[in-house]
Amino acid sequence: MKKVDLNCDLGEWRSDNGPELDASIMPFISSCNIACGGHIGDVYSMKKTIELALKHDVAIGAHPSYPDRKGFGRRRMEIEDKELENTIRTQMLDLKSLVEDAGGELHHIKPHGALYNTAAFDEQTALIIVAAITSTDAAPKVYGQSGLVFENAVTNAGLQFVSEVFADRVYEDDLSLRSRKKPSAVLFETSKVLDQVKSMVLEGRVISFSGNTLAVKAETICLHSDTSGASELAREIHDFLKRNDVEITAA
Repeated sequence: MKKVDLNCDLGEWRSDNGPELDASIMPFISSCNIACGGHIGDVYSMKKTIELALKHDVAIGAHPSYPDRKGFGRRRMEIEDKELENTIRTQMLDLKSLVEDAGGELHHIKPHGALYNTAAFDEQTALIIVAAITSTDAAPKVYGQSGLVFENAVTNAGLQFVSEVFADRVYEDDLSLRSRKKPSAVLFETSKVLDQVKSMVLEGRVISFSGNTLAVKAETICLHSDTSGASELAREIHDFLKRNDVEITAA
């Protein structure tokens, strides 16, 4: 049986229904990436999301970002290397401490937003993230897009890399994610999301915005909790994978 991890970015409470949205998604996923203060999140939101993940036996990851709460971490920042390394380390360790206090363990780390997208192609940013991880006593798995700069930096440091694809994002020809500032960057129609999941997981390919077929490696699938209809999409993706004899399990 084919296996795949289904992950979601959680603890990103931007409205009063944030906790309820997380609770509606958690039963259908196998790992989660918890915001840890860079783009959003605080001790309370981290604790509550950790509790929910442990309740549903969902693997827990840290989701650090540029220190950009105003821009929700979706803007590339010009920041000193050491400052960026320190903030990534601090975010990761803050979450790790809370996870361990709750009786769990940190499973992985996945950079958020602009930090993720920048590290995919920029070696210096990728190396800074790796330095932040290796400077701790943690040895989490690292989620990112395969075949790009970030994977090389992670594997060269002896860390375990998990290849990620996106259920609800449109790809460009270089495998970058289409900017949210451009039209048609996010998929939210169930049929289009499931078509993309099918092609990525079962066929190892994705169709770019311009119509080209690109090879991808799908070890974990990401669904964003702020995509319209995310809770329903989580259930639909979960059920689709089950129907196609794909085991949903943490990477």
